Amino acid sequence: MTNKQKYKQAFSVLRSSCKITLEVEKMAMISRKAKFRATAAAVITICLLITGGSGVAYAADIGGIQRTIQLWVKGDQTDVTFVYDESGTYDMSYESKDGVMEEQHGGGVAIEEDGTERPLTEEELLEQLNSPVVEYEEDGTVWVYYYDQKIEITDQFKDDVCYVKLSNGEETLYMTILYQDGWCTSPHKYEPADSLR
Repeated sequence: MTNKQKYKQAFSVLRSSCKITLEVEKMAMISRKAKFRATAAAVITICLLITGGSGVAYAADIGGIQRTIQLWVKGDQTDVTFVYDESGTYDMSYESKDGVMEEQHGGGVAIEEDGTERPLTEEELLEQLNSPVVEYEEDGTVWVYYYDQKIEITDQFKDDVCYVKLSNGEETLYMTILYQDGWCTSPHKYEPADSLR
């Protein structure tokens, strides 16, 4: 007789109590529940990924790629929904300080050295949106907005011309403003007012 058979014969007379048998069954049931929960969690995760992925595909399918970025709007950093189209146009919307949804649309072309036109790239449009802006308010004040700066220039006009030096920490711009007739910027010097008219 082998050792295995001897052990089998010796322990065959022993019986387990019901308590031990129930405990084994309980452990088996808990193990099955844990496997079921893990499978259910995996299925739910996959469904959420598929749903989220289709939302991104939908956003990209409305004519351009929609994303949320931060831009400086009237001196405040603001979350903006920005949609760029390969034709060189953009649409953006954001919530103003008053809680009103504002929209802005624009675009443009660049003229290459050989005279051909091409649509502006997304980077060029964003650079344009970060340029200084002059606003004429209903109360008669005139403001320049550049990054986090809000500068009132109402009293700085002489003969309908105003000169403003701006800096964002990395670059300095010299701005020449004609009262209600446009403005220009230069990284080197103020432009003569006569050249703008």
